[in-house]
Amino acid sequence: MKKAFVSLLVLAALSLATEVTIAGSTTVQPLAETLGEAFEASHSGVTITVSGGGSSVGVKSAAEGTVNIGMASREIKASEIAEYPTMVVHTIARDGIAIVAHPECTVTGLSMDQVRGIFDGSISNWSQVGGASMPITVVAREEGSGTRAAFEEIVMGEALITDMAILQPSNGAVRTTINTTPGTVGFLGFGYIDSSIKAFAVGGSTPTATHVNDGSYPVVRPLNLVTMGQPSGAVAQFIDFVLSAEGQAIVAEDYIPVR
Repeated sequence: MKKAFVSLLVLAALSLATEVTIAGSTTVQPLAETLGEAFEASHSGVTITVSGGGSSVGVKSAAEGTVNIGMASREIKASEIAEYPTMVVHTIARDGIAIVAHPECTVTGLSMDQVRGIFDGSISNWSQVGGASMPITVVAREEGSGTRAAFEEIVMGEALITDMAILQPSNGAVRTTINTTPGTVGFLGFGYIDSSIKAFAVGGSTPTATHVNDGSYPVVRPLNLVTMGQPSGAVAQFIDFVLSAEGQAIVAEDYIPVR
């Protein structure tokens, strides 16, 4: 009788176990993983499972119901809102996009026009922007990346990223390529800046959270979670946690909190 009672308790506990699935932006992914671990620590029976794939994948996966939450490191497109009118956007942080180069690069700052010229290929040698005479090799994210979409919208305008660019599937891969290849330049979310690369001032403003908050750093984008309709249950609890004081304190370790 006692064994049967214990078995019933175990089955009841298992039935209460809930998995919240999240997919999309590789920029948001590490933040979501950290937030998920913190959430799980105080919510027994809930598992947060996070995977990448890029912002467009995140939006589509949430819309099609293959995950509970999508991640997008850019503004949600008007076309996406039109296609998925019940989608709800939850902005959890803001992130600057840093323009970065190999650590031996002698250039310290660029104007927005120079950044655009470098990435569209019209500026092809570092000597054209005050550096050594060395060809510039552009490294960029692949199509579907939220980082790329935000960079194109904020920096490139109608110009196109050169088709000679080396395309990489993640911020981490961009950073590794730039660190190991002299002459390279690329763009990364603030959370990926470290001593292995050199981040430029843009328009005279260095890429820091302070300069994002005071409006002087020009390349900034939102980090979003998306759901189909208003969330409920464990999904709502997780998003509420992300936007709580505890969650935003975690956000503030690498990004700019929204609350």
